[in-house]
Amino acid sequence: MRTVGVDLAAGTPGTALAEILWTGRGARLARLEIGIQDADIVASVSAGDAWLGIDCPLGWPDAFVDFVGAHHADTTPSLGPVEGGPDWRRPLVYRRTDHVVFERIGRWPLSVSTDRLGVTALRGAGLLRRLAEAGFRVDRAAEGRLFEVYPGGSLRLWGFETKGYRVDAARRRALLDVLAARAPWLDLGGFAPLAIAKADAFDALVAALSTRAGALGMFARPASGALDVARREGWVVLPDGAVEDLAPGVVGRVSPNS
Repeated sequence: MRTVGVDLAAGTPGTALAEILWTGRGARLARLEIGIQDADIVASVSAGDAWLGIDCPLGWPDAFVDFVGAHHADTTPSLGPVEGGPDWRRPLVYRRTDHVVFERIGRWPLSVSTDRLGVTALRGAGLLRRLAEAGFRVDRAAEGRLFEVYPGGSLRLWGFETKGYRVDAARRRALLDVLAARAPWLDLGGFAPLAIAKADAFDALVAALSTRAGALGMFARPASGALDVARREGWVVLPDGAVEDLAPGVVGRVSPNS
């Protein structure tokens, strides 16, 4: 089994990819690179055993899409008359899955419709098209081998102290030390210096671990009534359980020897 984690940015320089190989004896970080192009990501999942986790929203809020379309056509959006206040605009700002993220970790993720993250999501939309054209099943609701992941959220749910880790290499070093102690079955393969030096590479590693949680089915899926919405807006895979539960031999959606 292979899990591929991608910290996607609007451009190639800020994009990182991590690949972890899982066997019945352990897990090894076999690849960690920065400066990743879309073609690199597509190629990384060309073999059938790959699971892919992307740190990027896979869609926009339904209400936002409707509002922009109505505004463009000069018609009334389904939300009714434009009021502009915070309560009125919240459905335009956050997706259904973002509300679940807030409930789980106590903070709102960045908004794909009102933050600069939207620029990255535009690249992500093109990447999804390229993956589909290459034969990789694209399902935004986490029903296949593709997951939307949130490294910072995964770390918090696993009990790691995340304050400042994106901007402080010392914090990333400390986090890797804790990870090594809690997951002795994970061989970083000499890539620790890169993960410490570059926050994008660190998040790609966490994305690959989060993808393992998705592959094992260790996450809350969309409720049946929200499934259609998740297929359009995307669904964040937030891991249930501890990082220790990702160890080889755990029984989940995949073989216990994976």
